[in-house]
Amino acid sequence: MILNIIIGITAFTAGAALCFIFFRMQRKRKAKELNAEADLLKKNKLIEVKEKFIALKAEHEQQVQQRNAKVQASEVKLQQREMQLNQRQGDLQRKINENDTIRENLEQQLSLAEMKRKEMEHAQYLAQEQLETISGLSAEQAKKQLIESLKDEAKSGAMSYINDIVEEAKMTANKEAQKVVIKTIQRIATETAIENSVTVFHIESDEMKGRIIGREGRNIRALEAATGVEIIVDDTPEAIVLSAFDPVRREIARLSLHQLVTDGRIHPARIEEVVNKVHKQIEEEIIEIGKRTTIDLGVHGLHPELIRMVGKMKYRSSYGQNLLQHARETANLCATMAAELGLNPKKAKRAGLLHDIGKVPDDEPELPHAILGMRLAEKYKEKPDICNAIGAHHEEIEMETLLAPIVQVCDAISGARPGARRELVEAYIKRLSDLENLALSYPGVMKTYAIQAGRELRVIVGADKIDDKDAELLSFDIAKKIQDEMTYPGQVKITVIRETRAISYAK
Repeated sequence: MILNIIIGITAFTAGAALCFIFFRMQRKRKAKELNAEADLLKKNKLIEVKEKFIALKAEHEQQVQQRNAKVQASEVKLQQREMQLNQRQGDLQRKINENDTIRENLEQQLSLAEMKRKEMEHAQYLAQEQLETISGLSAEQAKKQLIESLKDEAKSGAMSYINDIVEEAKMTANKEAQKVVIKTIQRIATETAIENSVTVFHIESDEMKGRIIGREGRNIRALEAATGVEIIVDDTPEAIVLSAFDPVRREIARLSLHQLVTDGRIHPARIEEVVNKVHKQIEEEIIEIGKRTTIDLGVHGLHPELIRMVGKMKYRSSYGQNLLQHARETANLCATMAAELGLNPKKAKRAGLLHDIGKVPDDEPELPHAILGMRLAEKYKEKPDICNAIGAHHEEIEMETLLAPIVQVCDAISGARPGARRELVEAYIKRLSDLENLALSYPGVMKTYAIQAGRELRVIVGADKIDDKDAELLSFDIAKKIQDEMTYPGQVKITVIRETRAISYAK
């Protein structure tokens, strides 16, 4: 038993020793393998480092070569530039030498020319003396004759040149301008408005005239004092005439009479009360008309006082044309023309609406209405281009923007179109007479005829006194004088007629 135990212990000890030896051998083998792997890894790392070093070295050498190539190219360019500069310097020196030679030659030629000039002057002096001796005219007389002949030639040449320029301008500029104006006019609907200085108030019976006059004329005097209107009660049946140049006063008088006649109570106290009430109504209506007009036209941001002036235009007229209708028409024309020309139509419409506000001030200063309108616009903070267009539409100040000629042209279109304005017969006849007399003041004119309502002037001249060239010059001079001295709507055509008549009698 003990022996078995000893044998077991011995066997166990031997096994343990063998296991220890085995594990030790395994550990040594693994240590060798790890060392081998470490050596292999070390070799691989060394190889990689060498490869990277070689690659970096090659890249560095390539960069060095590139830099060397650039340096060599720069050196070559510098050498070429140096050669070019040397060549240019040589060319410049050669040109300087050539210029010096040319200058010397020119100086010699100038001295020769001066000598020739002196010789020519001497020869000319001798020739002039010979010509004076032969012709019997002095140099001054001959010069005057030559100047007169040259003047005639220059005048005829200038007239033909002017006619050519005018015709060419008409074919180009006028054609385009007419297109713009015609398009503008065609796109605007116009109305004819006639205003008079009297208003006829109709009544139901002539008995009412006595009540309006009142005892000893008290009622009619009170009404005239309150309204500032002259009231004419005559034999005209069922009608009373209200006369005043101020349409606002006439309207106040008409409405006041209407209320008094409808109510039946007519006495001085009642008249004053009704007139004051109607005056307030008219003021409110003026403001309402101004607001409605600006809204209809799309003109915004006007000062309230300017809006009131616009409304007040309804009760004003210019040559028989209602001023508000004229302002609306001009505003629409301005907007359309500005759009055709590529300008701002809103500004043009604003300037067109306000261009005649100088005709409706509360006071009556001694200023042209265009200048007064410009000052009112400046007072109420309108922009400078709008103010300039208002002030310059009758050329009383200088035009500074393109709005000014547009307003001027559209104002003329609205005022000069047929049916727009009423012209008194006396003024019409005087204008025609002035046209004819102006043309008759020229020498050689035999008869003149103003036709087509003064839009054409025909001038008959004597064929023995004026030739064809002088006829052209006469037409031009008359047109210029009419343009400078007369006021007329639209344009006036001047036609000069020159004819030769041969008359014989058979007996």
